[in-house]
Amino acid sequence: MSDETPKKTNDGQRFDRLPETADDREVEGRATREEVVEWWDRRFGVPPETFEGYSFWEKGKGKIWILRGEVTSPIRVEALGLTFLRTRQEHWKPTTNAVQRFGREASRNVLELTREQARQFVRGETQAIEWDGDWGYLVVAHELAGDLAPLGVGLYVHDELRSPVPKGRQREL
Repeated sequence: MSDETPKKTNDGQRFDRLPETADDREVEGRATREEVVEWWDRRFGVPPETFEGYSFWEKGKGKIWILRGEVTSPIRVEALGLTFLRTRQEHWKPTTNAVQRFGREASRNVLELTREQARQFVRGETQAIEWDGDWGYLVVAHELAGDLAPLGVGLYVHDELRSPVPKGRQREL
C-alpha cells in the first residue's frame, strides 16, 4: 500500500475556490488568486485592489469565474458570479464580460477604436489596424458620451484585430 495521498483533481461539475498562492494549490495546474490578480495588473494595468472583496472560482478545466463576496467551497451550482478568464492554455484569455466589467480600470493594452472600427468589432469582424502596443489579448474600447467604454476583448496579431465577440452578442450598429 502506498503512503502517498491521492492527488486532488478538478471536478467539472462543481466550483472550487482558487487557492490564494501556489503554496496553497492542491489541484495541479489550477491558477491561484495571486496569479490571476497579478496577470490582470501586468497585462492591463488593472490595480490589484480592484479585486478586493471578490472571490475566484474554477469550474471545468481553466474556466475562472469571479464573485463579489463569499460562499462555501466547493459548491455544485450551474453558475456563480461572472465568467472571467480562461486559463490552462498557452495564453490566458479574459472574457468579454470581464473586460466590459473591469476594463475601465485598465491603463495598459487598451486599443481605442474609431466609430466605424467599433461597429466592425461588435459585428464580429476582423480588421486591419495599426497598433504599436503589445500583441495578444487587448481591452478594446470606444469613446461614448465623453468616456472611454470597454466593448470587449480583442485579439491583436500580425497587424489585425480579431473580434471574438460571441455570435449571440454581435450587433449591427
